[in-house]
Amino acid sequence: MLPAVAAHLPRHHHHLGRRFLLRRHSLLPATPAKASCGAGRAGRLLLAGAFASGDGPPGQDVEYSASATSSGSAYLGLFVRLLGLDNDARDREHAVCTLYQYSLGGRKSLDEIMQFPGCIVLVISLLKSESTRACEAAAGLLRNITSVSIYRKMAIESGAIEETISLLCKSTITPEMMEQCLCTIWNFSIDENWRYKIMRSDVLTKVVSYLDEEDIKVKEAAGGIISNLALSSSNHGALVEAGVIPKLVHLLQTKEDDYKIIRKEARSSLILLACDDYYHSLIIEEGLVRVPLVGSAAYKAFKPLPHSWPSFPDGSEIQRSSRPSKYGATELLLGLSVNEQDTKPDEAKINAMIGRSNQQFLARVGAIELDDEGNEQSGSEKNDLYTILPWVDGVARLVLILGLEDVSAIKKAARAIGDASTSEHMRASFKEAGAVKPLLQLLKHNDIPVREAAAYALEKLSVSSTICQKIKAEGGLELLVNTVKDPHTPVKQLEKIISVLSRMFDMGISMVAAPESYARENAMSAERNIQGDTASGNSGISHTFVNQEMASEMILDFDAISRLTKVLKEASPSLQAKVCCVLEHLAASEQHATSMTATCTGSVIETILEIGVIHGTRADSEDFDNRSSVATEEVSQAVSAAVRLLTKLLNFDLFVRSINTEKFTSLLRRMLKSSFPLQSKDWLAACLVKLESRAGLSGNHGMSSIDMEITIYQTIPRLVERMMTSFSFENKRSAVIELNKIISSGVLEYTRALADTGGIFPLVKMLEEGDGDALEATLAILYNLSMDPENHPAIIAAGAVPLLKRIILAEAPHWTSAIQLLRTLPV
Repeated sequence: MLPAVAAHLPRHHHHLGRRFLLRRHSLLPATPAKASCGAGRAGRLLLAGAFASGDGPPGQDVEYSASATSSGSAYLGLFVRLLGLDNDARDREHAVCTLYQYSLGGRKSLDEIMQFPGCIVLVISLLKSESTRACEAAAGLLRNITSVSIYRKMAIESGAIEETISLLCKSTITPEMMEQCLCTIWNFSIDENWRYKIMRSDVLTKVVSYLDEEDIKVKEAAGGIISNLALSSSNHGALVEAGVIPKLVHLLQTKEDDYKIIRKEARSSLILLACDDYYHSLIIEEGLVRVPLVGSAAYKAFKPLPHSWPSFPDGSEIQRSSRPSKYGATELLLGLSVNEQDTKPDEAKINAMIGRSNQQFLARVGAIELDDEGNEQSGSEKNDLYTILPWVDGVARLVLILGLEDVSAIKKAARAIGDASTSEHMRASFKEAGAVKPLLQLLKHNDIPVREAAAYALEKLSVSSTICQKIKAEGGLELLVNTVKDPHTPVKQLEKIISVLSRMFDMGISMVAAPESYARENAMSAERNIQGDTASGNSGISHTFVNQEMASEMILDFDAISRLTKVLKEASPSLQAKVCCVLEHLAASEQHATSMTATCTGSVIETILEIGVIHGTRADSEDFDNRSSVATEEVSQAVSAAVRLLTKLLNFDLFVRSINTEKFTSLLRRMLKSSFPLQSKDWLAACLVKLESRAGLSGNHGMSSIDMEITIYQTIPRLVERMMTSFSFENKRSAVIELNKIISSGVLEYTRALADTGGIFPLVKMLEEGDGDALEATLAILYNLSMDPENHPAIIAAGAVPLLKRIILAEAPHWTSAIQLLRTLPV
């Protein structure tokens, strides 16, 4: 074989080539024969040697090999020359295998190989080789070369990414090639400028699919690539669309020892993806929670409660067993009796107890957080480190951190609780874990950022009605109101507190924050009053209701209403809507309405309506498309809330006498004619009717005038919208019949309003769908519309003519009305 191979060498290298072949085995580094063609073990040796200099993907094991010999470096030029395209394929195969083995010596060996210009181009060309052995060795050598930062740019410029991806997409690729190619792409993904090049190719879907491979080294390489790609926030959308989150969560939850590196990469990727609120919610849906790393020193302040009868994390007591064990087992099992269904806790309480026990145990032994945890994060992230935990442990740890002394840790935990409260399941979990009480106490903390973080968490939790009930049970209502009354409360915190209060009112929660014992006593007293006063017709509930009203007035006094009115005057439209919601619920009480009158709430409402008029007028102008849709929505919500508050206050004569009813009527009528959403116009119309009846304005403006405007700008558009958007034929039928009653009154403005709001097209569609009284009403409305020649093009364009002819030819009911309508059209 030796002469045959030597014969393929160029003439001027014939003698040198023979000497190379004879001494080849003494020249190679002392490595196992199994690794001679670029197997996975050889690849691992490569990365180890290269990473010893500080380059390459993080998380790889360091196994520096010093097997490179000084005698071998003298023949590197020959080996590089043998890579040339003018050489025999077998010579090229032997040369690339030899160079690959030599590269396992580490950084020094790679420097010696790369000193020959054009070497990397020849190596890349061998990725297309038909020889599996040569292709594996070339892929391994390229992986080693790209592990050094100064050579990666050369590889990029030589087209290494494109050729590596092309090899990776081949159906005939071997597991060894797959691992080498993935590790090469992993090396390239270290540099941010080249991540875009990787993302722009079609390799991402394939890399994500490799997370399901059985080969653990393939999983590691794929996870490393994804971890590096996730460092660029612009890549997060593509990663999530490729379905990476469920796969990473599954890998993170795998407990095998061999998955240590994979778990580390998966955790790093998920932490980066969780920076986006939406992607964080997707991670939470998979059962994980992002938890801040606060440092092991912060947990030294943790002091477990002294031994006492145990309780659930949310504070509720555990019932003592009625049949205690003589061996003390009942006490040991927290007093629970598994044989009695009524004392058996639900799954949420059990999970809360498990999580609390786990985290408190870790805190006691000092293992809850390691000092080197989170060190893999770099850059600005080091100032705000996080980890990912299963939700049972994550919820319990966040609640535990709330009880520490470190201000920074408390703030991070409170904000993390708010971020994680994305579903009813998570909000209920925080409630069972006992998060509500410490969050309420943090509203009185000396540190302003801590108070704001606690308010943020309570705002997110208060979406749940059970949380609102828990806030009331913990005496939080008075605390929230006191926070509102405090003039030093920051605006951000104030907005969140008011949001919590408005939700509690919307859920019908009473303002009485009485303890449970007091509530039970009142209930028993009420029952006794009912039984004792049945003959006289009196009810004890009325007495309890009076007590609740008195307690409500004590909590929300004049100072609180004055503060709310001041906030209403100075707040943004979004906050104004929330304040109006709170005041609207308070306006049911005459005493509170009197306080609002005294604090000039009416003038503030007038200002909000004036801003609404200005906004509505601008909305009609040509620059409406340039206005922010968010701003439009916020202003309309603020106006609607202010109008609802005004409608409530109009029940009290004192308030009516304190406002300029004519001014309010004018503002409401102008907004009714503007381009405000129909939802807002519904409240405007109701308020206008009530204002007119309370103020007796019929002599000044005339009942018919206001009623006509309400019909034109609110009733007709609402009915047309119902016809266009409703999926129920019954809703469409009722809308058509109501429209016919309006149009048949003979008011010309009504017909014009119906045409202007786009009512012709849904009416023509009713010719095809309707029957009976609905068809009769539709024909009557269209006939009235046809009396104006300007409506003829729209009626014809909507396709009325063929539908009318079909009704006439079939001699369907009301076909005579169809003939009359058809005769009015120019056809």
